Amino acid sequence: MNKKLLLYLMIIMLCPAAPFTSIAEPEKTITVSAAISLKNAFEEIGNLYTLRYGMKCIFNFGASGDLVKQMAGGAPVDVFASASQKDMDEAAGLGLIHADTRVNFAANGIVLIIPSGSAVSLASFDGLTGKGIQYIAIGNPRTVPAGRYAEEVLYFYGQLPVLKNKFIYTENVRQVLDYVARDEVDAGVVYATDAIVRSKEVRVIAVAPEKSHKPIVYPICAVKGTKRMADSRAFISMVLSRDGNTILQKYGFKKVD
Repeated sequence: MNKKLLLYLMIIMLCPAAPFTSIAEPEKTITVSAAISLKNAFEEIGNLYTLRYGMKCIFNFGASGDLVKQMAGGAPVDVFASASQKDMDEAAGLGLIHADTRVNFAANGIVLIIPSGSAVSLASFDGLTGKGIQYIAIGNPRTVPAGRYAEEVLYFYGQLPVLKNKFIYTENVRQVLDYVARDEVDAGVVYATDAIVRSKEVRVIAVAPEKSHKPIVYPICAVKGTKRMADSRAFISMVLSRDGNTILQKYGFKKVD
């Protein structure tokens, strides 16, 4: 055998074989920024979307106002769902959304809650001025739609000015829910759907009449800059579909008129 060939074969035998690695295709994903009150419903809709289209949904939940700020700062988002028309209008004014994809898909209500084990005497929004109520949690109205709705309700009852020194402002409506569930505040104002999520830990004392606040209607749209326009439209269609509506109603959301 040729000496050079023999040497080459010996080197091959002595060197460890490099592992074979295939270059996998990047996972297909769609990023959805949504109001945190939609968390439970959207996660379930996202699972259905993945099963149907083979694309994973990455969710970014938060206060609607904060989500607009993130998008304005360049955060990569494909779909945006807001808990208020105001924040969606702001996103539109900043040129962040595809206006032709904007559509309303759900409605909600406002309720007053207390910890489930609370012994406080409270029967309505009117009772919040009582001495037994020291701390009331609401979302920061600057960025949290539920906080703005809460202020509208309390203004309707003529209580807003006298209650402000009792307010504990939160970053989002689910934080209000957490504070009440952990008995860290005496009462809180949240969406009706939030109270359903933790019904064993909080108790609904009163439901705000519709005339006491602006209509709580949730819009959804595709975001400008998305590289997955067709997939974004498909997600929106899933939310609007019969299956999507069934899931939304399961978590207490109402149909839009």
